Amino acid sequence: MRIIGGEFRGRRLSSVGKGDTAAHLRPTADRVRESLFNILAGYGVPDGARVLDLFAGTGALGLEALSRGGACVTFVETGRTSLRILKSNIEICRAAPQTEVVTRDARKLGQNPDAPYDLVFLDPPYGQALGEAALNAAIEGGWIAPGAMIVWEENTSVTPPSVLSLQDERRYGDTMIRLFTLD
Repeated sequence: MRIIGGEFRGRRLSSVGKGDTAAHLRPTADRVRESLFNILAGYGVPDGARVLDLFAGTGALGLEALSRGGACVTFVETGRTSLRILKSNIEICRAAPQTEVVTRDARKLGQNPDAPYDLVFLDPPYGQALGEAALNAAIEGGWIAPGAMIVWEENTSVTPPSVLSLQDERRYGDTMIRLFTLD
């Protein structure tokens, strides 16, 4: 696993092997991330975006966004294995000044203490309907800015909140990536 483009391009991130099933770690493949960020570039994202990475795992998506011009990233994660790898990856990219790690259940975010986010990555453990709960909590808590781009990675159909508009969807093997905007 490595950063594909931008300032941190080519940096090798901490390895999780084939993923940690107990920790629900299955990092987004390099080729999928590259394709995703090519799509996002067409929308002018992540240039200057405040990025929220829910169920951050290794942090690869948020760090890729930061590498490609994002202003800052807030990672939300609770898993011990994930947090260890995430913090290591932040160090590898020397990105600590532009990042924040929030150790909180993404479904129970509460009120956002800062400005809302322009780009949101949502990559919950597959097939558990955690994404719906996390998005609702983020919207209700003021974490997501109007017009924000939301990237939702899942392997099954999803039920997005009614305030989201589907912009694009792509299948990569058993992974479906959907791009929404907040109305």
